[in-house]
Amino acid sequence: MLYHADGNSGSISSKLVSSLSMNHLIVGQGGPILEVIVSRMRSIASQVENKIRIVALSTSLANAKDLGEWIGATSHGLFNFSPSVRPVPLEIHIQGIDIANYEARMQAMTKPTYTAIVQHAKNGKPAIIFAPTRKHARLTAVDLMTYSSVDNEEKPLFLLGSAEEMEPFVANINEPMLKETIKFGVGYLHEGLSSTDQDIVKTLFETGWIQVCVMGSSMCWGVPLSAHLVVVMGTQYYDGRENAHSDYPVTDLLQMMGHASRPLIDNSGKCVILCHAPRKEYYKKFLFEAFPVESHLHHYMHDNINAEVVAGVIQNKQDAVDYLTWTLMYRRLTQNPNYYNLQGVSHRHLSDHLSELVESTLSDLEASKCVAVEEDILLSPLNLGLISSYYYISYTTIEHFSSSLTSKTKLKGLLDILASASEYELIPIRPGEEELIRRLIHHQRFSFENPKFTDPNVKANALLQAHFSRQTIGGTLASDQQEVVINASRLLQAMVDVISSSGWLNLALLAMEVSQMVTQGMWERDSMLLQLPHFTKKLAKRCMENPGKKVETIADLVKMDDDERRELLQMSDSQLMDIARCCNRLPDIDLTYDVTNEDNVRAGEDISVHVSLERDLQGRTEVGPVNAPRYPKSKEEGWWLVVGDTKTNQLLAIKRVALQRKSKVKLEFTAPTEPGERTYQLYFMSDSYLGYDLEEVFTVDVKEAANHEDGN
Repeated sequence: MLYHADGNSGSISSKLVSSLSMNHLIVGQGGPILEVIVSRMRSIASQVENKIRIVALSTSLANAKDLGEWIGATSHGLFNFSPSVRPVPLEIHIQGIDIANYEARMQAMTKPTYTAIVQHAKNGKPAIIFAPTRKHARLTAVDLMTYSSVDNEEKPLFLLGSAEEMEPFVANINEPMLKETIKFGVGYLHEGLSSTDQDIVKTLFETGWIQVCVMGSSMCWGVPLSAHLVVVMGTQYYDGRENAHSDYPVTDLLQMMGHASRPLIDNSGKCVILCHAPRKEYYKKFLFEAFPVESHLHHYMHDNINAEVVAGVIQNKQDAVDYLTWTLMYRRLTQNPNYYNLQGVSHRHLSDHLSELVESTLSDLEASKCVAVEEDILLSPLNLGLISSYYYISYTTIEHFSSSLTSKTKLKGLLDILASASEYELIPIRPGEEELIRRLIHHQRFSFENPKFTDPNVKANALLQAHFSRQTIGGTLASDQQEVVINASRLLQAMVDVISSSGWLNLALLAMEVSQMVTQGMWERDSMLLQLPHFTKKLAKRCMENPGKKVETIADLVKMDDDERRELLQMSDSQLMDIARCCNRLPDIDLTYDVTNEDNVRAGEDISVHVSLERDLQGRTEVGPVNAPRYPKSKEEGWWLVVGDTKTNQLLAIKRVALQRKSKVKLEFTAPTEPGERTYQLYFMSDSYLGYDLEEVFTVDVKEAANHEDGN
């Protein structure tokens, strides 16, 4: 379906053009985000002269008119087609398997899957199989390999290329089981495979050398492979949040079916859906008929309202109600009142419902100290609300940080609080993982008190500690760990801001150190040398015990003579070159500072510290990403400048710094009310590297406050 919303037919260059996929409105948490973006664009466009053009694409919908009107499309700009209209006609077969046990049902689906390939993908036509998990994808590939070898012993049934042509590709595959199934013309894809293995499978399938590719269901959106036949092997996945098996979103199912499309090659595609027998009629209805889209915004109202209060879009309660009238939810309230818990469809019912929704949302935000409500109507953002919006973190997480952290929190407590963030509640707990998590917990540095192995926050804590200990984790746990680590960096930055608001110096420095640990994948007590490539704990220990001169830091290693270093490390030339390249990329920063009127500061006055930072790029033109092979993605380095008083554990000033070559930063804080000489610490803290923080000490002689004569 195509929506085209446009004020007039003028030049595109004079308009804001936005292209979106409306499918995402019904696929979980991303839907409300898209709804808010579109609603805000439409609201802004109504207040300015510039027109806005929105081009939206979607599958066929039963309530297309509502969506069209919401984005501002006229009847001339709305095109809605039947679900049967496709680039290539699709023949759909739905088969029910009447077995209650999930795993037994999945096992029973392997033979019908094989039969479907033999019947519907004749003459070597490609077939894609979607399985619920990576485990099922691998097992299905093995079963298909077995069935095909039994039916045709002379030549593998699904192998279309010659064994000689395949050999160079097979030799480069890392996964042992994939190596075997590929020889029989069956490949499989899931997120746990290396990028090399995935590329080889895709290449062999696209070139027609293997006939069958089995994929994990989650890859239906990201892998651009197409086939003559698609088999959806099971329509349920395990939902860790509900601790039960749930149906795929209909959009996921439609996306899988869409892979059975090869325009200009096939006259028609074929799709076989294997499902639990009681669900057969349900899929017959929804796959052959257009379905309605509903808003999920009411489930995610708090964070969106908070963000709009911070942005100044919503300044009072009436603004909040007016804001909601731009949303899809507002248009659907009276169309499907039961879904939105609306008591009636009159204007009064609608007005009362919106008012109650706004009141309850703002009441929660006020209780969480994210938003201030003045005179029972005016709204203003508070510090916690600003932090939540800036870092794109749930208001419940920020409230949890604020209420749980204390000036005496240590590393164990900080990790517990970090892992308890609401963002980690979405981590799935899969069947059979409880035992893996239990074993993982028993090998961590910090113990767990009465851990619940099905708790995603406990899982997040265990995966974080395993990341610091550099324990090898495979399978789905590895992908979960990547998600935990990436989220931890953002959560820790927000945590530093929350701690700074309370003025706790030691805890802020600890949170910054944990950010370094997350980036480098090591504990704060580990050797700094572990940040270098090819270094192991055993080698770091040997460096520490080096006769004559201990090598504790990277700087110690760099200062050594080449021959001494080579003898100590006992590495190849290429490995030594890797270390040299890494050392050249590590930060080499010079810090100077000046305290304004440090000898003439009076009690209660502002003290200004001017800091100059300069980096030696050692011949490079740019800083580049952090050297952090254990961090799941590329990361840009960041720094904090902090002024604190270690005697009183007070954090007096803090600024976030993104340093390239040079930077000048001004920090201000208020002198104490009592005169006397005060000693302060100036810290320059990395968010990515351990052992590269800088610390300076300066003193300020605070004089008595000036006497102001009363003018009366």
